[in-house]
Amino acid sequence: MMEPLENLKKYDVVLASNSPRRQELIGQLGLKCRTYVIKGIEEKYAEDTPIDDISLCISKVKADAYKQIITGNQLVITADTIVICDGEALGKPKDDDEAVEMLQKLSGKTHKVVTGVTITTKNRTSSFKVTTDVEFAEMSDDEIKYYVEKFHPTDKAGAYGIQEWIGCIGVKGINGSFYNVIGLPLQRLYTELKKY
Repeated sequence: MMEPLENLKKYDVVLASNSPRRQELIGQLGLKCRTYVIKGIEEKYAEDTPIDDISLCISKVKADAYKQIITGNQLVITADTIVICDGEALGKPKDDDEAVEMLQKLSGKTHKVVTGVTITTKNRTSSFKVTTDVEFAEMSDDEIKYYVEKFHPTDKAGAYGIQEWIGCIGVKGINGSFYNVIGLPLQRLYTELKKY
């Protein structure tokens, strides 16, 4: 019996992310990998980039930085997640006050979570994006402030973690990949990794 992703045993798999959630998620695929993060990568994209493609562009920018240092048998996974609400891209809040503002914008609305992923080896690069729709219930300012003060979600796109308290009380519905909302669309990533 072959193990899933046995094809990747020939690679030194590198997850280019400090996110403990992404590290945990990739472990759930049964994939042995290590993390390595190049500091100071400028996450920029062209001004005319369609909002739905921002995270895909940033995952490619991150991948380009690794292409300079990649060795023969390395496979590097880069990713970026954004939240889109009312035509506005919400990344990570700079502080708790901005986190409260973001959650007030999301309250009572459906928003999109888009994750772009790029897989890079010395000879090959592939990229994809996955979109999930998330419907939030109306949340009171007290509920939002309680969440922000207790969980400090400044390391999360859109200022929330669906797996945390706010996901329990705020998320009315989800259409698409749950894991994508946490930060890595596992089913699609698994499908792509099988091709390497």
